[in-house]
Amino acid sequence: MDSTKSSGETAINVPEEPSSTKAKSEEPSSTKAKSGRVAYTATTKATPLPQPQGRWKRGVSIFDFILRICALVAALAATATMGTTDQTLPFFTQFFQFQASYDDLPTFTFFVVANAIASGYLVLSLPFSIVAIVRPHAVGLKLLLLILDAVMMAFAVVASFIAAAIFIFLVVLSAVALRRN
Repeated sequence: MDSTKSSGETAINVPEEPSSTKAKSEEPSSTKAKSGRVAYTATTKATPLPQPQGRWKRGVSIFDFILRICALVAALAATATMGTTDQTLPFFTQFFQFQASYDDLPTFTFFVVANAIASGYLVLSLPFSIVAIVRPHAVGLKLLLLILDAVMMAFAVVASFIAAAIFIFLVVLSAVALRRN
């Protein structure tokens, strides 16, 4: 058996057999050589380039990782700022002073704890985000991150909005009480 290579094609010379005349006539890409052998040519296809959709998913995963790092920095900054802030405010005069810190009100305590939990979650989710960059077609992993992100959003943001709404109600209630006096 002889084989020759040319640009993108491979030719294999097979000896001719008397019983294979029917097969020779049916094969359009076979040619008969002078030596009584039949040459079959097979074309090879080049491997396809990566699809643009795979690169797009990897880009989204990289952007997701960057956003997680930014959210981690913001949550840590908010936690550290609220947790370490102590204020001394004068109350009516300089002789009466009011000490204020985050643990004076349960809402502020919740804010610090919720941001600390969100920071911890973001640190734990970074390896999963890296795996999503390496394997951009992993649907289960992205679904898990989506569900946990939604839970964290509900835990910190929704509770903060509820607290803000209660504060707005308290301000309006205090204003109405002052107006009636």
